Amino acid sequence: MTFGERILSLRKKKKWSQGELAKKVGTSAPIVGRYERNEIKPSIEVAKKLADALSVTIDYLITGNGSAVMNKKNLQRLQDIQLLDSNKQNTLFDLIDTYIQNYKTKQAFAS
Repeated sequence: MTFGERILSLRKKKKWSQGELAKKVGTSAPIVGRYERNEIKPSIEVAKKLADALSVTIDYLITGNGSAVMNKKNLQRLQDIQLLDSNKQNTLFDLIDTYIQNYKTKQAFAS
């Protein structure tokens, strides 16, 4: 998937018009259309605004790396956890791991 295709896909998931996205990043709808068609590339500043508006990392928007898009709220949560002491971090990650394991087990038996 190209840079433009990622913008288009993310914009459609949010059910925004090109004009709505353009307002959020301070540009025009025709320019957003040109980004989506890969006719032009935005400046790094505009790419950052696009990533912020679409709730993805700029890395994902540019490279498409990763199997899933991590939204900025979850990324901030992980960064906040890193500020905690190691014992509290381990406790939180143990709790998260338990919930994930429980979810996967339920999914396996539901199939």
